[in-house]
Amino acid sequence: MAKEDFNNLLWFLAVAEERNFTRAAAKLGVSQSTLSHTIKQLESRMGIRLLTRTTRSVATTQAGERLRLSLAPRISEIEAEIAALMEFRDKPAGRVRITLSDHALNSVVWPKLKPVLAQYPDIALELSVDNALRNIVEDGFDAGIRLGEHVEKDMIAVRVGLDWRLVAVASPRYLLSRTPPLHPHDLIHHDCINMRQSTMGGLYAWEFEKDGQELRVRVDGQLTFNTSYAMIDAVLNGFGIAYVPEDMVAQHIATGDLSLILDDWSPHFPGYFLYYPSRYQNLPAFRVIVDALKLAVS
Repeated sequence: MAKEDFNNLLWFLAVAEERNFTRAAAKLGVSQSTLSHTIKQLESRMGIRLLTRTTRSVATTQAGERLRLSLAPRISEIEAEIAALMEFRDKPAGRVRITLSDHALNSVVWPKLKPVLAQYPDIALELSVDNALRNIVEDGFDAGIRLGEHVEKDMIAVRVGLDWRLVAVASPRYLLSRTPPLHPHDLIHHDCINMRQSTMGGLYAWEFEKDGQELRVRVDGQLTFNTSYAMIDAVLNGFGIAYVPEDMVAQHIATGDLSLILDDWSPHFPGYFLYYPSRYQNLPAFRVIVDALKLAVS
C-alpha cells in the first residue's frame, strides 16, 4: 500500500471505533462526505469490505474488525513514542485520553485535575465517560479509571480514590405506602431502578454483605439507566429504590429527601484506580496527570 494511504487507515480506525460517520468526521475535523468517500476508496484499493453500513449504524466486517484490532495498538504505540519526544519541550505537552465512569469523573478526577490543567495549557485532556469496561489498548486510550476489582492484571495501577460503598435509598413519597425492606430479598417485592452495565452482561445485580454473608439480588422495576445521576433523579421523584454510591446521595439523606435502606447490608468497594500500560509511565504530560490524581498516602 502506498505511503499516502496510511492516513486513510487512521480515518478507518476512527470510524470503526466511533461506529458512526458523523462522530468520526467531527473527531477528525473533516466533512462526512469526504470521510465516506475516503473509506470507500480504501475498501476498493484493498478489495475488501471493511464496514457494513445501514441507515442507522456502522459496524466492522470480520475483515474490518481484524484490521481494527491490528491497527489500534500499533497506532497507540506510535502516538506514545511521539508524545515521548515532548520531553524535549520546556513544558509538558500532548494529548492524554482516559476512559472512566461518570461517578469517577465527578467524585475524584475532575476536582483534582481542574487546578492542575490551568498550569499546563499545552496538555490536551480527553475524558471519555463510559460505564463499560474498555480494553484501553485496543480502544486507543492512554489509561482507564475503574474500581480496584476491575483493573486489568497486566497494567500499572495507581490508587486515586478512597474505598466507598453503595447504598439503597428511597424517597419518603415512595415509602409512604410501602413497607421498607428489612432484608435484601425483600427488594423483589419493590419497584427498583436498575443499572445497565454494557460490559458485564446486562443489568447489575445488587451486591450486599453482612456478617460474612454475601448476596446478589436481581431487582425489577419500571426504569433502567446506565448512569447514576439519572437514577438519583428518578429516586428523588418517587419512582422506586435505587442503589447508588453513598457520596452522591449523602446530602439528600441529610436533608431528609431520601431515606437510607438496608444500611447494615451495604458493602464497601475498593476505590478507584488509574491503570495504564508501562510504556506511558515516563511521558511528561502523562506523569502530570498521574501525579495529580494519585491518592496521597498518610
